[in-house]
Order: sequence, then structure tokens, then C-alpha cells
Amino acid sequence: MTQAAISFQGVPGAYSDLACRKAHPELVPLPCETFEAAIDAVREGRAQLAMLPCENTLAGRVPDIHSLLPDSGLAIVGEHFERVEHCLLGVKGSSLDSIKRVHSHAVALGQVRRLLREHGMQPVVEADTAGSAALVAGWGRIEDGAVASALAAELYGLEILLRNVEDAAHNTTRFYVAAREPRLPPPEAPGLMTSFVFRVRNVPAALYKALGGFATNGINMTKLESYMVGGQFTATQFLCDVEGHPEHPALRRALEELAFFSREIRVLGVYPAAAFRLAQKIAAD
Repeated sequence: MTQAAISFQGVPGAYSDLACRKAHPELVPLPCETFEAAIDAVREGRAQLAMLPCENTLAGRVPDIHSLLPDSGLAIVGEHFERVEHCLLGVKGSSLDSIKRVHSHAVALGQVRRLLREHGMQPVVEADTAGSAALVAGWGRIEDGAVASALAAELYGLEILLRNVEDAAHNTTRFYVAAREPRLPPPEAPGLMTSFVFRVRNVPAALYKALGGFATNGINMTKLESYMVGGQFTATQFLCDVEGHPEHPALRRALEELAFFSREIRVLGVYPAAAFRLAQKIAAD
């Protein structure tokens, strides 16, 4: 019997792969070439869940997910926060002094500028972090290194020359965990999140009025982002994350007020907040 899987975009050793292994160790990570393929794997039953990155504390949002997820037919059933810990990797026999070129994804290279500057290393942009590790392993040259995860070092037989080479210690990626069917938790469950998309009606101050209900009902909105749909500047959709369950009286009233000023509202998922989020909230209080 085939073991249940969780799909992700990237190659083995990617940070999304690491997130899958940490959040759902009971599932087999299923690498996919694109986000669309990771979503299709769930839709077609080849995977039970998809691990989809939605935002990073340094790089910002992941635009593809915002446009793909609302029309994917999948439901958000969880969230996961993965600390991005970049490592400088090299082949056996290499050293910090031997590395002349560092290969990685453009975003990752932008997050290790101090390392590159202090050691005079030349950045070389590749398709992704784990793929860079595979390339370096294949070349076998002590002059070429990669910035990738410790998991990538393990999978591709590379040495970790330096750990935590990222410039910012808070570098963290948030993921939506998506499934074919919603897993609606009971309203009395603690620490719940609701994600939804909406489009406001074309009237003056519609967005201001639509969001007023969240403020007056004391709803904590943790995310609000807009993006164009249908290739039109006048067609804007908003993705929103709030604390609470749609059946909670306060959130229900806020959503009713939102509906009055909106052309469309679609709930993408109601799910437990990640322990990482709850710990940060406690620390902030």
C-alpha cells in the first residue's frame, strides 16, 4: 500500500520539503515542479495535503499562491511557520577559503549578502536552493558552494561549511496547508484562524466601510492583501486572514457587514492557528 503524501513545489531538500517533514512527518513529501502541480496532486488524489508558501518575513508574499489558491478547489486546513536557516554547503574537501562562487535562488542570495561581502564570494543565481545543492554536488568542485538547507546537505552528500549564514535571524516562511475537503473545527476550539477572499462593490469608500465591521466587533485582522484578477486594474480581490471562527458572534457580524459592501466573499478555510503564531502573540503581550 502506498503511503499517504504531502505535495510541495520544489526539489527534495527545499525549505518546503523541510516544512512538510516537520509539520506532517507521517506523510511522504511529494516534490512537484510548480505550485499548480502541487495543487493538482491533491486535487487528483495523489497527495492528501499540499504545503504552499504564502509569505516570508523578508521577501514578502508569494504572488502565485494568492492567485492560484482561491480557484484551486482546495481548502486551507492548517498553517505552518518554517524558520529559514541558510547553510553554506560545499563538496567534501572544500573549505570556507576555497569557495569562490556561491549558487542559490535569487531571494536566498539576497539574504546572505554579509557572507558574500566578507568572504569575497561571487553570487550565481540558480532556479532554487536545493537544486543549487544538487548542482554543486554534481560538479564536485571545491570552488563552488551552495546556500541551501541542512536537509539539502544531507540529501546530496555535501558538507556544511557554515550554518545560519542569513543576514536576518527572523527569516521565516509561513505556509498554508491545503486539502481537498475542509476540516471545519468546532467554534469552541481555541486559537482558530479564518481565511477568505472578497471583492468590494464599486462604490466610494467601499473598502473602508467593508472593513469597519472588523474594527467595531474587535476582530484581529492579521493579513489583508490585494491583487488584480482578470487582467483588469478595476478588478481587485482581497485575501484576508482573521482570528476566530465564522460562527463566533463577533466575526459573524463583521462578515455580514463585509457582505453588504462586497460583490463576493469566499471562505478558503477555518483552521487552528500554528503554535508559532500563538507563541509570538504571547510574547508580544
